[in-house]
Amino acid sequence: MTDMSASHTKRYATAGDYVQLLKPRIMMLVVFTAVSGLIAAVGVTGQSINPIMAAIATLSIALGSGAAGAINMWYDSDIDQIMTRTSTRPIPSGAVPREEALAMGLIMSGVSVMLMWLASNWLAAGLLAFSIFYYGVIYTMWLKRSTPQNIVIGGGAGAFPPVIGWAAVTGNTPLDAWILFAIIFFWTPPHFWALSLLAHGEYEKAGVPMLPVTHGAKTTRNQILLYTLLLVPLAMTPLLTGLGGWLYGAVAGVLGLAFLSYAVRVWRSHAGDKGAAPADMKLAKGMFLFSILYLFLVFAALIVEHAFGLYFPVKVF
Repeated sequence: MTDMSASHTKRYATAGDYVQLLKPRIMMLVVFTAVSGLIAAVGVTGQSINPIMAAIATLSIALGSGAAGAINMWYDSDIDQIMTRTSTRPIPSGAVPREEALAMGLIMSGVSVMLMWLASNWLAAGLLAFSIFYYGVIYTMWLKRSTPQNIVIGGGAGAFPPVIGWAAVTGNTPLDAWILFAIIFFWTPPHFWALSLLAHGEYEKAGVPMLPVTHGAKTTRNQILLYTLLLVPLAMTPLLTGLGGWLYGAVAGVLGLAFLSYAVRVWRSHAGDKGAAPADMKLAKGMFLFSILYLFLVFAALIVEHAFGLYFPVKVF
């Protein structure tokens, strides 16, 4: 790894630096989707979970997400110092030693899995352990630097939280849980590739083979449209299984059309091309930001339906 002192003067770490190691924005989304899986499992199956145990299970998922983030920052500290948008992170800025970040990630990993096992069951704990390993090792250490499909395959790590939440309640992972997994899995490429159209120069400088770097912006825009076309109908399948009701269907349907509209406009634009107009780049940024809102509201609809008695299913089979 490159010596961090070459480009940054060491400074004293603050509590905020250690919080940043946990990637709090990703953690919030992880916890939110996990809670949606937990609440949906209670609503669909009629099973219950002790509120204290549910809180501990949720805390475990938050700790696991933070642990994976710390391991990611430990391993990626060399490329983080090269890219402008990540150069101020705790390790490349000189605030937190790499070995502290690794120790923090490993300790939190063990604590999170043990808490999950004590609060729920071995399946939920095992899935949590695997999701940490998936993000920290399979994605960070292998896929991210070796293939332009890093986001597609690596997206599985971020798709596990609702499955873990479901398993924490029921001790199993039925089709409905994996539908939630699939929604996040197919959401991840258009979400992240929209961002990569904006930051492809940074990735190229750091030697990360993101799709716009290896195959160009046009191919990336094509892939964004393709995955959005797969995501939008997939997000409606909870109506078929009874997982989602009329409220969910309305939210997912309207937001899906808006997401598709963004994808088509990005596809028709020159976002990511050399010399692209500011309006085209603004469009890619808009799609990236909207994608976050999309996922939040789709999963929020499930929570509202199952937690507040607004679940009116349209079950087909």
